[in-house]
Amino acid sequence: MEYHTVLPSFSEPVPQPGAAFRGASGRVIRTGVLVVLVLACFMIAPALAGTKYMAGSPELTAHITGTNEFSPGDDVNLVIAVDNTGLNQYKIVQSGLIDRADQSNTAKQLTATLSAGDAPIVVKADPQVLGDLAASSTASGTYHIKVSQDAASGTYELPLVLNYTYMYQVEQTGTEVLQYQYKSVNQTVTLPIRIKPVVQIAVTNVSAQDLNAANEGYVTFTVKNTGYENGTNAAVRIAQNDASPITPSEGSMYVGNFPIGATADCRFRVAVSSNAQAKTYPLDVYVNYKNSEGDMVNSKTETIGVPVGGKVAYNATSVKTTVPSGAKSVIVVQYQNTGGATAYNAQARISAVDPFTSNDDTAFLGTMAPGDVKQASFEVSVDAGATAKSYGLDSEVIYRDALNNQVTTDPMKVTVTVTPAKSIVDVLGMPGIAAIVIIVLAALGYFVYTRKFKPQ
Repeated sequence: MEYHTVLPSFSEPVPQPGAAFRGASGRVIRTGVLVVLVLACFMIAPALAGTKYMAGSPELTAHITGTNEFSPGDDVNLVIAVDNTGLNQYKIVQSGLIDRADQSNTAKQLTATLSAGDAPIVVKADPQVLGDLAASSTASGTYHIKVSQDAASGTYELPLVLNYTYMYQVEQTGTEVLQYQYKSVNQTVTLPIRIKPVVQIAVTNVSAQDLNAANEGYVTFTVKNTGYENGTNAAVRIAQNDASPITPSEGSMYVGNFPIGATADCRFRVAVSSNAQAKTYPLDVYVNYKNSEGDMVNSKTETIGVPVGGKVAYNATSVKTTVPSGAKSVIVVQYQNTGGATAYNAQARISAVDPFTSNDDTAFLGTMAPGDVKQASFEVSVDAGATAKSYGLDSEVIYRDALNNQVTTDPMKVTVTVTPAKSIVDVLGMPGIAAIVIIVLAALGYFVYTRKFKPQ
């Protein structure tokens, strides 16, 4: 590198006679002073210094952020923090050194890979790329894990593999070139997790009794403790599953002590909504119990399928439903139980609306099993001014289900035909009228005879 010094110029005075020697010697003196000053400036200015760190490397540790206790069946996101506590032990500041872009205690291109080891979990996450981790810094990765439903309680170690590189040596060539040398590290740290002992349940022998749409009935099943915890003060409970049409009428049954391997036979009263179909619907079952730490907790929910029968339905068929205008008559309607359950103490009812009236609008049908057919009679009257045509009257069946709840069927239409009012000819017929005429004529003749020929 070349340094160039530019000296300032000075204006020369006009030489005076006899002053030649003085002028030349003065210029030499002034030039020498300036050179000395410039050299002094270079000597006083400090030289540029660089920094060099020696004997440093990353020191990585890891820990789980938040709780490390889980229950069988848990499906969670596990957050793991990686800390770099590496130090640079020696620092050299020296002129002629070039500052390093990387530090020897920085973990570069860090990736963290979590595996299950011998723990009863499934890791559903790829290796996490955490990038460059400088000293005194922390980076976090999130791992989706699923704990097995039948996981045994205990403490397990999860291996976390850390892959990274770091600068372990630098060679400086001249005053402008640095040559970095890196090492790759594959480090495994273990993270402890604890699977808590809990009551787990298995539900078997599910059956339904008198359980139909729009009715109440019973669901029975057996619950077994298949977990690793002895529950006390236990109660088996049921709950509606989302929008299932099955809802509990009785939601809890006390069991008491519920040790590992114990079973309990349960019977619950439930109701089924009227819009349910004849098929199997879900119902949730769980156990509320006191654990070994004295806390009241719930087991994981087990969802079971409960068979539901079709609701009681009836079909109404007109048998004798013709009524003359202005007359009173008995109509006969046939009812058939077309549903999937028995109707107890059934009664048929008809709604008489204008132009009909009735003082006898209810008929007793009794107990009707699916498929049974029975007839009901109703006495109705029709206004004299009623138009002759067919009318639709609403009819329904009111019955008791197996649990003695009163249920009303959907309305059914009964067709009743109104005919014109009957004339005397319609009532008596031609033979009747002829007989009346003969009787009248005979009476009239007898009257005339007695008046004319009867002795005075």
